[in-house]
Amino acid sequence: MSKAIPVSSSPVKSAGRPKASEVEARMRELIEVAGCLFLRHGYTGVSLETIAREARVAVRTIYVKFGGKAGLLKAVLAARRERLLPVTTMDSDQRPVREVIDEFAGYFYAMLCEPDAMTLQRVVTAEAGSNPELAQAFYDAGPRLTREMLERYFARPEVRAQLRPGLPLAQLPSCLIACIHGDPVLRFLFPGSEPAPEEARRLLAERLELFYRSIF
Repeated sequence: MSKAIPVSSSPVKSAGRPKASEVEARMRELIEVAGCLFLRHGYTGVSLETIAREARVAVRTIYVKFGGKAGLLKAVLAARRERLLPVTTMDSDQRPVREVIDEFAGYFYAMLCEPDAMTLQRVVTAEAGSNPELAQAFYDAGPRLTREMLERYFARPEVRAQLRPGLPLAQLPSCLIACIHGDPVLRFLFPGSEPAPEEARRLLAERLELFYRSIF
């Protein structure tokens, strides 16, 4: 007579769906991997298959989460922008204009000089002429957001009240960004040519002073 096989009282657990935290961590890893590959090989030089393989995800996951390669680039740029430009309260900041602009300018200039940001911008500049999708993705995820944030800030009635009457408000974002940039030609043609931090701060303060004299 054969013995009965005992039945376990504990049901076998299935793998189930990954936790939200696990999914978020995998997406962060995917964005980081994609950013490194874009920096190393350029935008057109990296396929979604390569990115998916390096990040250990399916190509379909990239399409579902980001809509494709351009959407993934936007996510890369958004992550870097969030890390390097933590200025998100200009719409409601009640401090004097100089304080708000000084803070924004400090973060924005540091972001411009960050090595990976400079490399990525060189990649975009080199490839944008032959890849309109790349140019649009970069503009939407970076310059457009900055300009729109500044436009909203300068359009606030309480901010306008602190400025000289009759200013062409639509021109202020571009004017401010140009003053913060300084000489971008030197920065892009000669990597590492940026002055020492103390000198860079002094030159930035001088350029901002020119901006303030034009608006007050």
